Amino acid sequence: MVLASAMVGGVAGAQVPGFTVHAAGSLREPITQAARDFEQAHPGTRIALHFGASGLLRERIAGGEPADVFASANMAHPQALSDGGAWGPTRAFARNALCALARPGLGVTRDSLVRTMLDPDIRLGTSTPKADPSGDYAFELFERVERSGAAPAGTARRLADKALQLTGGPNSPPPPAGRNVYGMLVATGQADVFLTYCTNAVVAVAQEPGLQVVDVPPAINVTAEYGLAVRKGAPAAAQAFADGLVQGAGQQALRKAGFLAP
Repeated sequence: MVLASAMVGGVAGAQVPGFTVHAAGSLREPITQAARDFEQAHPGTRIALHFGASGLLRERIAGGEPADVFASANMAHPQALSDGGAWGPTRAFARNALCALARPGLGVTRDSLVRTMLDPDIRLGTSTPKADPSGDYAFELFERVERSGAAPAGTARRLADKALQLTGGPNSPPPPAGRNVYGMLVATGQADVFLTYCTNAVVAVAQEPGLQVVDVPPAINVTAEYGLAVRKGAPAAAQAFADGLVQGAGQQALRKAGFLAP
């Protein structure tokens, strides 16, 4: 959804005050709600929203695509813009964790999750590392499985080699309109188990009730820390919106969507 810029009263050349937000796809629900709330609290302001894989959004912004606020599913991508000098400091504003989304009838539990993922007959889905932080976190989980001693040496490589990078890449098909892509991939049999954010998994099960959400054992789970930055010279409203996401009204939308405090 895009809350796009419009004209004031139909007068040519009179732009409604506004700004542009690029945000991780997992933030679609809370950022959209936060934008609606901000527009209501600041009459006349319009916010244009663009969602996608954080790494791909960073590349688009670095390539010159106009943006005022960048909200990423990790700290590294906005920090890369901050390091370039044209963006302000990167600030943490939310946390998430990984869950496993499993097909109906698989019967996987937290205790059997690693064994299930290692099963050669199980199609294991992830997002695309480097392009999408969700994929980076999944591959970090594979490393933690091996380091924890829960599986023998070489397990991380086995999991990485079998992982189907089904979303978040530059050549991944676009998410279906109005449908959770992770739930769709599992419901249609393209993956038996998909590692994604817990917030995504809850939405997926709400749309596809037969799917299972499986908690990842704490010893191998990965905390996803979300960060944002504001372009230097962006409208004051953009800075105010970002401040609200960090420690103001935007936190309410994030909590409602299941995100944890930074």
